[in-house]
Amino acid sequence: MDELLGRVELRLGRVETRRRFAAFLRGMLAELPRKNCWTLAEHAGDSTPHAMQHFLNRAVWDTDAVAADLRDYVIEYLGEPDGVLVVDETGDLKKDQRTVGVQRQYTGTAGRIENAQVAVYLAYSSRAGHAMIDRELYLPRSWAEDRDRRAQAGVPEEVEFAAKPRLAGQMLTAAVAAGTPARWLTGDEVYGADPELRARAETLGLGYVLAISCNRRVHTHGGRLRPDDIAAALPEHCWQRRSAGAGAKGPRLYDWALVALTAQDGPGHRWLLIRRHPGHGELAFYRCYSPAPVGLPELVRVAGARWSVEESFQAGKGLTGLDAHQVRRWTPWRRWTVIAMLAHALLAVVASTERTHNPAPIGLIPLTCNEIARLLNRLVIGPARHLADALSWADWRRRHQHRARTSHYRARPET
Repeated sequence: MDELLGRVELRLGRVETRRRFAAFLRGMLAELPRKNCWTLAEHAGDSTPHAMQHFLNRAVWDTDAVAADLRDYVIEYLGEPDGVLVVDETGDLKKDQRTVGVQRQYTGTAGRIENAQVAVYLAYSSRAGHAMIDRELYLPRSWAEDRDRRAQAGVPEEVEFAAKPRLAGQMLTAAVAAGTPARWLTGDEVYGADPELRARAETLGLGYVLAISCNRRVHTHGGRLRPDDIAAALPEHCWQRRSAGAGAKGPRLYDWALVALTAQDGPGHRWLLIRRHPGHGELAFYRCYSPAPVGLPELVRVAGARWSVEESFQAGKGLTGLDAHQVRRWTPWRRWTVIAMLAHALLAVVASTERTHNPAPIGLIPLTCNEIARLLNRLVIGPARHLADALSWADWRRRHQHRARTSHYRARPET
């Protein structure tokens, strides 16, 4: 933790800001039932949440530079030449439509249309581990075109409406420009259906394994065909059973088939990768590209890397408060998320380092992020507990609740 804090201290300026950043990071790793400026401040031993709120809203520190330090930290410990960049979005359910980016929209978190805030994340995955390295908030058109809402939420003038694949492309370009060691890109159907993102990946020298829907026709030597029609025509000997990586219940075993595509989309090597569930036969399809020839095992490995971002979301939300923020404005959102990602990266790096240098004894599984977080809380991170602090926070909460109740009563119509 000291090493990680040392990496970012030059971005924070004043010594008070550095101390606040350290307290915030420890709070994000702490076992708190809820994580917001109130609970983080109480955990840090503050008497009010004002300092934490100031740190997110008005304190002077370079958020984008800290995000770059996060990426460099992950790459130093988890990087390898054939790493995989994974793009995906996740939604946080939010009731208040004054919160930046919130509107009624579909989110996979709820599986339906809800009031939600959606962001696109870029993760890095390798054999050593995986962690999130960048994020961009999706600003719906209703927000992007409303100058009053933008001003109230502090959205910068240069921020325009951008579809999710475009946000992914921006982060992809920045990662490659920064020297991120990666050979591949993967993502779900939202990104596989976007020709501009695929073209950008090819321009950047990246191969890709991007999911597509069954009705996206592809160029084959037999003409433009639907992927499901191609799968139905394949004889059984074309399928190979391979693992797409380790899952919670063992290897993720599927049947795979690879069909060469024509070069109408440009130079390089192109395939349709088909995945079939060995039990109920459900199909999934991937549009693949590589500047150089590769075999089925490598494409299957890249396809399986997409699950790593789901694991990162789960750990980030469950362990480091990625979705727990109660901020409404643009800059606080970016600051909260980068600290949550740093906290998750710390857990991922410690897990990777332990697996490398201290392999688990026979009879034990390797240390997981969850177990490392528990150990950190027992051995390193402890709340500042003083009787006066506990009493002052009880008074603070009761005073705030009194103000809120009085305000609600005044707003009620007379009966």
